Amino acid sequence: MSNRLISIEGIAKRYPQKGGAPVTIFEDFWLPIEKGEFVCIIGHSGCGKTTVLNILAGLDAPSEGVVIVAGKEIDGPSLDRAVIFQGHALLPWLTVLGNVAYAVAARHRDWPKARVREHAMRFIELVGLSGAEHKRPAQLSGGMKQRVGIARALSIEPKTLLMDEPFSALDALTRGTLQDEVRRICVTTDQTVLMITHDVDEAIYLADKIVLMTNGPEAKIAEIVRNSLPRDRDRNQMHRLPGYYPLRNHLMDFLVSRSATFRDEIAAGLDWDPRSVPVVDPLDGSAEPALATPFHPSANRSATAGK
Repeated sequence: MSNRLISIEGIAKRYPQKGGAPVTIFEDFWLPIEKGEFVCIIGHSGCGKTTVLNILAGLDAPSEGVVIVAGKEIDGPSLDRAVIFQGHALLPWLTVLGNVAYAVAARHRDWPKARVREHAMRFIELVGLSGAEHKRPAQLSGGMKQRVGIARALSIEPKTLLMDEPFSALDALTRGTLQDEVRRICVTTDQTVLMITHDVDEAIYLADKIVLMTNGPEAKIAEIVRNSLPRDRDRNQMHRLPGYYPLRNHLMDFLVSRSATFRDEIAAGLDWDPRSVPVVDPLDGSAEPALATPFHPSANRSATAGK
């Protein structure tokens, strides 16, 4: 509890329908995230993964429940929560340096231009773009544009980095290179990350914990999988590690079958509580509750509202 940075407490997203009951995308979503954890959410399209990320970013509001970051309920976007989307979202009229410096200047309004430039260059170098700082987005490859987006997000030194499938549109070689960069940076800086992905292998390589969501509508967290592979990972040697295939098989089995049948498992008597979703370690078969104890007193009311 003392090291918890993010507490997602009983959030749901419902959309009204004219002349009918609201459509529930997901509900009873409880998730604690510790400082320095890299968490991936996996689930099929339509389960609300991106909506969860947008709510955490402050770009959307939950229909129920609350999100607490660093002890405070969020009520909109914040520079403490940087977002990297599938598209790079760069300003086309600015250079690489201009795009990153723009974010730095927004974060540190009292800094002189020289200090802003120096700080921005440090993160441009961090993502391997030294020498390209004066190029505009039209002169960059897709992978280079995403590097700029990563540099821009990291340059404001956020408490949380939110990533929505940032590598999905890239070729396999570029995707692998950027995954390596992100892993290196996040481990080195102890960055807290929530990432949305469809890619099981990407989640295994990057994440400390992998959140498995059932199919939508009315999606839920089925379980949280602990990645017990060594934190110092070599992508070319991971398949040789004793825990790799039990972990991968567990995730694939969920996506192929259990994500669609989880509601039937609950109806058949599966012991499942949204506030204490099991944290599973496929290597040794252990499971323990996530214990999503609410920080916020209204979470107990809002988590059950509208039911």
